[in-house]
Amino acid sequence: MIVLAATPIGDSRDASPRLLDEFRQADVIAAEDTRRLQRLLDRLDVSSEARVLSYFEGNEAGRTPQLLEAARSGSRVLLVTDAGMPSVSDPGYRLVAAAAEAGVRVTAVPGPSAVLTALAVSGLPVDRFCFEGFLPRKPGERRRRLAELAGEPRTLVFFESPHRCAEMLADLAGAFGDDRPAAVCRELTKTYEEVRRGGLAELAGWAEDGVRGEITIVVSGASGDGRGVSTDDAVAEVAELTTGGMKLKPAVALVAERHKLAKNALYQAALAARGAGTS
Repeated sequence: MIVLAATPIGDSRDASPRLLDEFRQADVIAAEDTRRLQRLLDRLDVSSEARVLSYFEGNEAGRTPQLLEAARSGSRVLLVTDAGMPSVSDPGYRLVAAAAEAGVRVTAVPGPSAVLTALAVSGLPVDRFCFEGFLPRKPGERRRRLAELAGEPRTLVFFESPHRCAEMLADLAGAFGDDRPAAVCRELTKTYEEVRRGGLAELAGWAEDGVRGEITIVVSGASGDGRGVSTDDAVAEVAELTTGGMKLKPAVALVAERHKLAKNALYQAALAARGAGTS
């Protein structure tokens, strides 16, 4: 079988007894970084006789058939990433999909998760949420994606690198509004863990001095009329107003105010919709 195992996101004491057993029982261990794996085994004082293979974004497609064949031949294949649960913004999806198609059993060892930990400590609504992971690195692509998410009523969770954190928060403020509540969670479960809460513009200003460590950003969903409105629905409202004779900018301002959306993001989305309609 194939076993996906969650590893500590910071504090090695969060490793479960079952994770330790899986290290001992595995015939093959596929690790995102084999050196990090060895350091984790040393910290946990666990020895393993398993064959260790690297399994990361660069070789995931090519190595998946090898791991699948090992499992089909009777080996217990353990997949671990640098931190957290495999396949959640980490390698693993291709292997699980291939195993499901081939009828190979897949199970998981649950454990630490930066997504759930950040949600829990953010102080923001957690009854409904969506995980966006890492957004595009190019500013234009990132802003377009955020414009699409501006009306999302669920709490949103993002990953971001520390050197792009300030830029990301500024783009979030531009798309969602300066006062949209958010939390920046860094170094979760580690010695210098910090959770910074506030409006997006405030957090963007704080981050300008530099942010270190692993970053998870949690942002409150759009509230608007209490039900939230999608960007597509807001753009449709703008189109209806302009069809009736209103200029684009006043129509955008009216709809943005009605649903408490960021005007700039809605304006860009409306322009994009116009372009798509004429192409």
